[in-house]
Amino acid sequence: MDDITEPAGHSANDTTNPGALNGRVVLITGGVQRIGAQLARTLHAEGAQLVLHYHRSRDAAHQLQDELNATRADSVVLVRANLLDQAALPAVVADALTAWGRLDVLINNASSFYSTPIGSVTESEWNDLMGTNLKAPFFLTQAAAPHLKEVRGCVVNIADIHAERPLKRFPVYSAAKAGLAQLTRALACELGPEVRVNAVAPGAILWPEGEMDEVTQQRIVSRTFLKRQGKPEDIARAVLFLIRDAQYTTGQVITVDGGRSLNS
Repeated sequence: MDDITEPAGHSANDTTNPGALNGRVVLITGGVQRIGAQLARTLHAEGAQLVLHYHRSRDAAHQLQDELNATRADSVVLVRANLLDQAALPAVVADALTAWGRLDVLINNASSFYSTPIGSVTESEWNDLMGTNLKAPFFLTQAAAPHLKEVRGCVVNIADIHAERPLKRFPVYSAAKAGLAQLTRALACELGPEVRVNAVAPGAILWPEGEMDEVTQQRIVSRTFLKRQGKPEDIARAVLFLIRDAQYTTGQVITVDGGRSLNS
């Protein structure tokens, strides 16, 4: 691996925080920015010990690690990797095991997102969007599965409402997320009964940088039943539910979009 930062004196049985996830180890890909950072903060507040993956966001990664470790010492490690490098993916899981000795939860959150209008799509764009949104989650889950089975753990994939309702000018991204939604169901079938596999499909939560003007954003919000934009905390709470509470739920994609996907 390119970079791993390990804490001193960590233990899977640490009882310094009596949260609901105390002692559980959670690996989050793309876990240091945007929704990933909120996932990290929410699960850390519940007592989880975190392995946060990042690729290029080194400064953000170390800032978040320092923030969370200041709250609970030696509770967060960082792993740097390019998820498009398939050979590196088993090492991401191995680094989590090296740091904590176990793995309870894998959250496949990392994602590339940009428009690919038909007629202009390159093979590189295809490989990037399919690689981060579909291929990497599969091979990370495959590497993590034996360890998740040992502790009856779970996988949570971050999908998208556009897996069901394609977004114009984003055909490759939409297809990749559709594949991730179906992969969630397929892996639930493959990994049960020991491992639960579910997904959360966000709607309008955080706007992509440079991809949507204000008029488009307002039009999207107006089509939600709740008439407001969601927050990263909404996604984090759904993920927490799937990890902590949904013990008889697997193979499901929970939509968190204010009702937008129901408004045709």
